[in-house]
Amino acid sequence: MIEGYNRLMQNTNLTYYRREFKAMGTPCDIQLFARNQAKARHAADAAIADVQRLEALYSRYKTDSFLSEINRAAAVGGSISVDEETASLIDYAVTCYEQSDGLFDITSGILRRAWKFDQGKLPEQSLIDELLEKVGWHKVVWKRPVLTFTVPGMEIDFGGVVKEYAVDRAASLCYGLGVRHGVINLGGDIKVIGPRNDGSPWRVGIRHPRSHDALLDTLLLYEGALASSGDYERCIMVDGVRYGHVLNPKTGWPVRHLAAVSVVGDFCVVAGSASTIAMLKESEGTGWLQELGLPHLWVDVQGVSGGSIATKSKTQVV
Repeated sequence: MIEGYNRLMQNTNLTYYRREFKAMGTPCDIQLFARNQAKARHAADAAIADVQRLEALYSRYKTDSFLSEINRAAAVGGSISVDEETASLIDYAVTCYEQSDGLFDITSGILRRAWKFDQGKLPEQSLIDELLEKVGWHKVVWKRPVLTFTVPGMEIDFGGVVKEYAVDRAASLCYGLGVRHGVINLGGDIKVIGPRNDGSPWRVGIRHPRSHDALLDTLLLYEGALASSGDYERCIMVDGVRYGHVLNPKTGWPVRHLAAVSVVGDFCVVAGSASTIAMLKESEGTGWLQELGLPHLWVDVQGVSGGSIATKSKTQVV
């Protein structure tokens, strides 16, 4: 008992450190408890550098990114060899594609050309149909490490994977540098390294999908990851109907059943893909989440909420 007490007293002497930054198009922050400011800063520097490395590799907005190089090969129906890290991301995306019956599809990002959420109008069906001809993982030949595109003009997009992967890596890097208490937050994708220095959990608010300043729930997390998907980030209202940015790769149209899904898991990349797949499964999404067995919370477009961590008290320990 004395040894345990000594460890607790050592923990309470840790220094709190917080760093805010922007990456992958979203506000981010790292909160750590470490032996001193220098150690905390060193861990945060390593984590942020790795997030920036991944953004440089996989951003669709950077013409010199490796993703852009891949998509230049895709544009002409060509082939390209990829490195081990990229291959692992592709392998994970393929697993998600298979487990979602083709709904989680990293070739569907091209559909954003039709959906201009800043213009306030619906796209022409003819444009959606034209883009759908270039969507579908089954049109890609993946033989590690070579990626071959059988239809010219295709694209891939790691948007549904890489930010969550970056969260997991950032947390792992901090842990490897001796940090045992902290939380990584990349635009709402979160990984808890360990509880606060006094052993208490981190309070993580889940945004209400229809009220920008309101919380749907508050989770108390000692460890693990949280990721959310919803129709509130980018959307348009047309004739009283909300059209969000989560697009069905088979129809080219936004999903219309669930407004938001949050999932808790050991890894952020798993929680993130699970929340997205649930959105894409529409009316079958809630049942799929229940079968999956991960703690979750959902809200449909009618405002009905549920899930294994839905509470009346609005505070849940996970």
